[in-house]
Amino acid sequence: MREIYFDNSATTRVLPEVTAAVVRAMEEEFGNPSSLHGKGAVAARLLQDARQAVASLIGAGKEEIFFTSGGTEANNWAIIGTARQRQGRGKHVVTTSIEHPSVLAAFACLEQEGFRVTYLPVNHEGLVDPEDLRRSLTGDTILVSVMLVNNEVGTIQPVEEIGALVKERAPQALFHVDAVQGAGRLPIPLERAKIDLLSLSGHKLHGPKGIGALYIRKGVVIAPFHVGGEQESKMRAGTENMPGIAGFGAAAKAMTDDPQRVKELFELGRQLRESLLQIQGCHLNGSSTHSVPYIINAWFEGVDRGEVLVHMLEQRGLYVSTGSACHSRRDDPSHVLKAMGKKKEALYGAIRLSLSPHKTAAEVEEARHIIEETVKEYRDFKGGFS
Repeated sequence: MREIYFDNSATTRVLPEVTAAVVRAMEEEFGNPSSLHGKGAVAARLLQDARQAVASLIGAGKEEIFFTSGGTEANNWAIIGTARQRQGRGKHVVTTSIEHPSVLAAFACLEQEGFRVTYLPVNHEGLVDPEDLRRSLTGDTILVSVMLVNNEVGTIQPVEEIGALVKERAPQALFHVDAVQGAGRLPIPLERAKIDLLSLSGHKLHGPKGIGALYIRKGVVIAPFHVGGEQESKMRAGTENMPGIAGFGAAAKAMTDDPQRVKELFELGRQLRESLLQIQGCHLNGSSTHSVPYIINAWFEGVDRGEVLVHMLEQRGLYVSTGSACHSRRDDPSHVLKAMGKKKEALYGAIRLSLSPHKTAAEVEEARHIIEETVKEYRDFKGGFS
């Protein structure tokens, strides 16, 4: 049975050049970049080359890129490191109600430490109203964190307008953006959005798992997340994950060097959206105008359990999800869809399809047929659909 993998927001398959870079870092360029001998010098060059590749992906300077163990650590570090560094200036922080769990959990930790957290609401499309942010900002605000692309419904937040508001109304605050689902596919407006901190993840971009990065704008100071060594400019102690870093660098370079891949990805996403809407009783959660086409959150009238539909589709060779992989094994519904005001089937029956640049139009069409047949089977089992 042919397999069609449409769960790329959870993770992506590594590219051949990424695999080669990882193997080379383990078998040939295996030195510790902190060592003084030749093997160390080779590893140090590899480290800096990868740093430059990731920096180029988002239009940053290589000295502004700090490698982490992944997007979760990057988010945690940006939020908790900023709050602890700047708590003398204020103890108010702002985020949204639909952030990734690694962001929401970090803000929950800050609440336990005595910080006041404002969780901005979203409308039925998953969009933040900048006016809600404007009203929330005070002289006590030290951090605002808003994701670029929502990992469950694909909504693109107006980060340029948000960044301008932050610097206008709370100039003492830093602006953090979780760009894990957008980097490499959308332009990153570091300057226009006045972004101070930005999180990245390698395995969302056809790189290895267990590697990510935090962009820290030059001149911005936050508290180190790991101590005990001089790695990463004394900001993150511990011997660097060189195979992961090499792979992340190779993936970033591949995405930067081939913009045609992104154009094809967007076209495939649009085809899949239009194709799904041809299925009777299909509805999409999210925005029709302010979202990326490669993340699609759909629900079908007569389908009341998304996780059941996911397993039925898997039996036919189609791999999708119900939402964030971090919470996929929990029974409670998506916090994103709840914040958007979704109810009943739209809340409990939704599935997420997410594409990569390496999918094909034939796979998109085959996926539509599989979903249509499976939804019909589900409805027949439940007693019909009208």
